[in-house]
Amino acid sequence: MGAEAGTGKSDGDRRIGRRALLVGGAAAAVGTVALAREELAHLWWRLPGVRRPRVEGAVDFRGARWVAASPANFRWADRPDDYRIDRVVIHVTQGSYGSAVKVFQDPGHQAAAHYIVRRDGRITQLIRELDVAFHAGNRAYNERSVGIEHEGFVDRPEDFTDAVYAASARLTAGVCGRYGIPVDRQHVIGHVEVPGTDHTDPGPHWDWERYMRLVRRARA
Repeated sequence: MGAEAGTGKSDGDRRIGRRALLVGGAAAAVGTVALAREELAHLWWRLPGVRRPRVEGAVDFRGARWVAASPANFRWADRPDDYRIDRVVIHVTQGSYGSAVKVFQDPGHQAAAHYIVRRDGRITQLIRELDVAFHAGNRAYNERSVGIEHEGFVDRPEDFTDAVYAASARLTAGVCGRYGIPVDRQHVIGHVEVPGTDHTDPGPHWDWERYMRLVRRARA
């Protein structure tokens, strides 16, 4: 009798357990599917040959000249939908504008920034902001930032002209406005401040106080 009673109780527990398992399993499956979709959104743009349709030669900053970087120097993406953009990284080319464009179009270089600001203030865009440029030397920072190069050398303060500061400030203000990035030094940083980098740009002659003042003015 004890065995029969025990069997009946056990069967009832099994029925409840199966039901709970099915409900719990369904909920877990839904959560897993949601996580899988989120992960696929990140992975999809990493597949070879996959790219979001876009207008040839379109730029994100009005007035910028479009010169395409080599696809080997960036990764197709769909930012900010797949990666949040919350940083602007300031670089200096350590060379001329022409040499910077040349290396960014070289597939063997394995690096490029979204923009170059020439000494006369002319802005060239080489990579769309929705794509991940290989500019910071840190994968996580690449995925979350827009990189802006400036023609010149870190040890030549005369290269940082009024035109460079003014044009770059308008560009950075536009990027910050598009993605809701705070205009402060925690979110507008130099290449030297990226973790793990061995670069020193924009160097000691870059006037951060002046630059951030111009960015805030342009943003306002």
